Amino acid sequence: MTAHPKPPGAEPFFLQTDLGQRFCLFHPPAGPQCHGAVLYVHPFGDEMNKARRMAALQARALAAQGYGVLQLDLYGCGDSSGEFGEARWDIWKDDLAAGCAWLSARLSAPLSLWGLRLGALLALDYAHDNAQHARHPLAQLVLWQPVQNGATFLTQFLRLLTANAMLAEGGDTKKSDKSTGTAALRATLLGGEMLEVAGYDVAPALAVAIDSKDAARLAPLTCPVHWMETSAAAERPLTPAVLRLAEAWRAAGVDLHLQQVSCTPFWSTQEIAESPELLAATSALFQGAPHGLS
Repeated sequence: MTAHPKPPGAEPFFLQTDLGQRFCLFHPPAGPQCHGAVLYVHPFGDEMNKARRMAALQARALAAQGYGVLQLDLYGCGDSSGEFGEARWDIWKDDLAAGCAWLSARLSAPLSLWGLRLGALLALDYAHDNAQHARHPLAQLVLWQPVQNGATFLTQFLRLLTANAMLAEGGDTKKSDKSTGTAALRATLLGGEMLEVAGYDVAPALAVAIDSKDAARLAPLTCPVHWMETSAAAERPLTPAVLRLAEAWRAAGVDLHLQQVSCTPFWSTQEIAESPELLAATSALFQGAPHGLS
């Protein structure tokens, strides 16, 4: 279990689902009028822990602007029921549905999803399904540095295991067994064998689901999408991959608002880090916009 310091004004509780409880922190909207509801979708593995402070800071800022914000630990993560090795992509999408239902019942306000990294890809997948089945009307999606391709993300994640194997051999790549190479690890995991990576047991079923996700195939979307792409300097040009995906989404009819923000990669830094620029840009997105739309 992870210790959760209670932010000022936040309401901790457990949300009951068909598969146990989900730990939640609700930040109620300040002031007499609620402008909207926001569900935060956290990133994968240790990135979730590294990002907790930024998520809490942004949630408090949005609450001060009159938005109710729900932070929810997905199944097998944080203080929610289940083990990480039991987590599945579809269970996580059901968790988002449960969070949306709770927010809608509590606030009866326009609903936004705000996701970070793989959580942004999960939010996109949920919104894509939602557009087909209309489970919960969404006012907008806010994406912080979204993972664009699940297969690429999975490969990068498995490199952590390869790096650990190299360290065990004193950093000598010639001594490391070929069975610990990233391609071999991918084949092992996708072939049906669970792997422990960076302290997390990753189930083959979850890996296969992540591997199949591609943001380019998750259009059309029926709500505006605000993509906050981060870089060391805001004046740096966007990468070709970002530009290709943005072009594909717009061609598919997505109402896309792409903004580059100078930001420390707080989800992967050794020490807990903050990005005031990203906080300010996100708060400005909601500030003065009716129901969070712009």
